[in-house]
Amino acid sequence: MDTLDSRSLQSAHATVRPAGFDAGSVLCLPSDWTPLLGTPALSTSELQALQGMATQQWVPAGSFVFTRQQPATQLYAVLDGSVGLGLARADEPFHLERTVRGPQWLDLASAWLGAEHAQDARAVNDARVVGLPLQPLRSLLMRQPALQERLLVALAGTVHSLTSVTHDLMHKDAERRLAAWLLQSCEAVDEREGRVVLKERKRDIAAQLAITPETLSRMMRQLNRKGLIEVQGYQVRVLDLPALRALAGD
Repeated sequence: MDTLDSRSLQSAHATVRPAGFDAGSVLCLPSDWTPLLGTPALSTSELQALQGMATQQWVPAGSFVFTRQQPATQLYAVLDGSVGLGLARADEPFHLERTVRGPQWLDLASAWLGAEHAQDARAVNDARVVGLPLQPLRSLLMRQPALQERLLVALAGTVHSLTSVTHDLMHKDAERRLAAWLLQSCEAVDEREGRVVLKERKRDIAAQLAITPETLSRMMRQLNRKGLIEVQGYQVRVLDLPALRALAGD
């Protein structure tokens, strides 16, 4: 679904449970928090407090987690699946600006500002999303100062990542941006190669790189001819990781 309609808006707060989901199970596993809040593992008291306030929703592909019109009252993170951040307008395709793949923070800032969300968030594929309501979280942080440091580091990491993306858009040409995107997206198989599973539409990947889908296809063919990658259906194998890193400017 590419348009923002009333059904999509309603689904932004719906809890969608896939087959086999146990409604009585713990919202999040202890291991879910580590990628979001870092190591060492949370203490028992920290974990219990977060589990007690966290809200979880299963969002089917094409449905919204939140929209720009909604006041931000929670910190959101993607645990599994992918959620796209961008701009939704009625009767127009969803304009994807960035994809957040779990486990990763989705919006760690807006609630602290008492503002509306800065972007619309729509599931690229079925996603498991967790929210931390700001008001009870504020009280918890007063009692658990170590969590303040964890959230501050997480927020700093988000800012650092977005700064890198902005730098790439300003200073790298399209081919170097694609190389950087492939490096960030690949799942390491071993130290010599990686694998990228293309779960997004070509036009959505192109939008994130600020290029056209036709330019994306052409550059993929160029990287293939150079022996850096091999495209097989929806998978891209990185054949020359050092060369791809050199091209990306890493």
